Amino acid sequence: MQKRFALKLIATCAILTGAAASFGQDVIKIANIVELSGGGASAGTNFKNGVELAVKEINAAGGVLGKKIQTATSDTQTNPGVAKGLTQKAVDDEVFAIFGPVFSGSIMVSMAESRKAEVPNFTGGEAASITAQGNPYVFRTSFGQSTSFPKVARYITGKAKTLAVIYVNNDFGKGGRDAITKLLEGSPTKIVADISTDAGQVDFSAAVLKAKQSNADALFVYTNEEESARALRELRKQGWTKPIIGETTLTGQKVIELAGDAANGAVAHVGLTVDAPQFKSFSTKFQQEYKYLSDHNGIKGYTGVYILKAAIEKAGKLDRKAVAAALKNASFSVKQNPGLLLDVAFDDKGDMDRESFMVEVKNGHQVVVETLPALGKK
Repeated sequence: MQKRFALKLIATCAILTGAAASFGQDVIKIANIVELSGGGASAGTNFKNGVELAVKEINAAGGVLGKKIQTATSDTQTNPGVAKGLTQKAVDDEVFAIFGPVFSGSIMVSMAESRKAEVPNFTGGEAASITAQGNPYVFRTSFGQSTSFPKVARYITGKAKTLAVIYVNNDFGKGGRDAITKLLEGSPTKIVADISTDAGQVDFSAAVLKAKQSNADALFVYTNEEESARALRELRKQGWTKPIIGETTLTGQKVIELAGDAANGAVAHVGLTVDAPQFKSFSTKFQQEYKYLSDHNGIKGYTGVYILKAAIEKAGKLDRKAVAAALKNASFSVKQNPGLLLDVAFDDKGDMDRESFMVEVKNGHQVVVETLPALGKK
C-alpha cells in the first residue's frame, strides 16, 4: 500500500513539475486553430496569415520576454466538432495560447476545452453569446455584437423609418438579429420583415422578394461572407435601389470580389478595414508577404498576437492565469504597443472597445465615410 502511494506521489510530482516547466522552455507555443477549408476558408486563411505575420515580426525583434513564439496551425474544416478536438489536442500539447476558431459556432463549442485547461483563447468570432458564458480565458480580436450593434443601430435610425432584416440562421446570425431587434425597440425605426436564411444558402431570390414586398425603407443584411455576396447579387438582379446596410461581413474584400458591381453602394459598420489610414502599413506588409490584399480577418489575427504580447509584458511572466488577468478591464495604447494599430480596451468579459468605421463600397473598394469613437468615449 505504501509503495503504491509513493509511486502515485512521484508520478503526481512529475506531472506538476512538467506543467510548471512547460513555460520555462525557449519558445512560447501558440496554436492557430482556424478554418482553412469549408465555408469559413477565406476568413480562417486571412486570420492565420495575420497571426503568422505578427509572429514573424515579433520574433525578428527579439520575441516576448526574450523568447520566440512558435506556431502550429490546424484546419477546423469549418466544423465545430473538429474545432473542439483540435483544441483538446492543443491543450495536450501544452500551448501557451490558442488563436481561433474565427466562426462563432466553432468557438462556442471549442472554448470549453481551453477554459478547462486555463489557456487564453483569442477569437475573431462576433456572436454575443461567446463572451456571455463567463469564460475568463476567451478574448475577442474583433468587436462582439454588444459593442458593434449599438453603433449600427444609431446609423439605421438616422436613415430609415422601416427596416427589413435578412440574417443567417446560426449562432452568428441569430445573435446579430436579436441584437438589432432589441436595440431598435422603442426607436423611430420599425422592423417590418424578419427573414431567416440558411448557412451556405445559394439561392436568395425568395429572401430578397420578401424584403421587397415589405416595402421597407432599408435592408439590414447579416450573413457570412459568401452568402452576403449572393444576397447582393440577387438584390441587384431584382432591382433593389434602397439602402443596404450591414456589418463587417457585408462589405469585406472577399464579398466585394465575389459580388462584383453588385457590392457598390452597400454600407457597413466595420471594426477593422485595410482602407483606413491606421492599417495602410499593415496592408502593405501583408500584401508583400502573401501576394494578395488582406481583409478584416487578417487584421484580427495580426493584432491578436500583439494583444497577447502586450498582456505577457504587462504580467511580466509566462503565466497563463496572470496573462488572462492582465487583459481584464485593461487598456493598451499604440504608443506603447505599435503592433496593436489602434488603442484598445477590454472589459471583464473579454469584449474589446476601440475606434471603428462606417464604410461604403464605391467602384469595388471600401471607402471610409466616417470614423466612430470607442463606445467608452461617447
